[in-house]
Amino acid sequence: MLSHGAGVRAWIMSHSKHPMESPLLGTHALGEESAFRPEDLLAAVRKLRGLPEHGVPPICILEFDGDLTDSLASSGELRPFESWACFHTAMFAGDLDGTQWGMVPRTIGGPYAVLVAEQLWAAGAKLIVGLSSAGRVSPQLPLPSLVVATSAIRDEGTSLHYLAPSAAVPCPSGVTGALSTELEATGWHVESGTVWTTDAPYRETLSQLRHWAAQGVLAVEMQAASLFAFGAAAGAQVALVAVVSNAVDHAGDSFDTGTPSDGRRIAHAIVRAGQRYLHSL
Repeated sequence: MLSHGAGVRAWIMSHSKHPMESPLLGTHALGEESAFRPEDLLAAVRKLRGLPEHGVPPICILEFDGDLTDSLASSGELRPFESWACFHTAMFAGDLDGTQWGMVPRTIGGPYAVLVAEQLWAAGAKLIVGLSSAGRVSPQLPLPSLVVATSAIRDEGTSLHYLAPSAAVPCPSGVTGALSTELEATGWHVESGTVWTTDAPYRETLSQLRHWAAQGVLAVEMQAASLFAFGAAAGAQVALVAVVSNAVDHAGDSFDTGTPSDGRRIAHAIVRAGQRYLHSL
């Protein structure tokens, strides 16, 4: 009898000449309940840390970089949300126009963003918005600018565990219009459209960038398709705003995401859009 490790190695060797039989490309039991649920992790953290069973703010932002969270926390606008029951992240919360909102920093990449989004939704969040750094794909897009993602190219793996294969996935939430309106009031250039989601930012090639530009894609980032697939499968209200700050064909300064004041206005615009959208439901 083969040991467990030997059995796995034998399976890998037997399938090595058939890449289309990779687990990632195989059939996922999309209709079957998960054996490991976010509710289980939340309960375990509460028990281990002695946390009360409080919900989370209705509007939560997943911040890719973390600099904005750090700035708002250092100014006192955001405070640690101590009852957030998560092993992997810290949450900070504030109030805007009578609405409590939360921000979780450094949720980098689709798998991590969805792991946290699953827990936020299970803990009672009503709207989850990714605030992601992004690179320019469309040559016409000025730098820096904001893109409200209305759909995402699925060049990543997480979405395949939530939805059947397809080229793209639309944003499952109706908040995109409100996001565009509120973000335009910040003075930033704002466009809405399709983004390309990839797991491998250092494997973006010129031929890929040209291909997706020709297809009308605006920017490339690492979260939207994963979050949208989770939202569609779970009935969760999710969205994504991309801060486009760099491009391979840009000769000027790159990675300009604006000042802390810019970031504050963008965060507030997202919260106000969420308020408008949730009140309309």
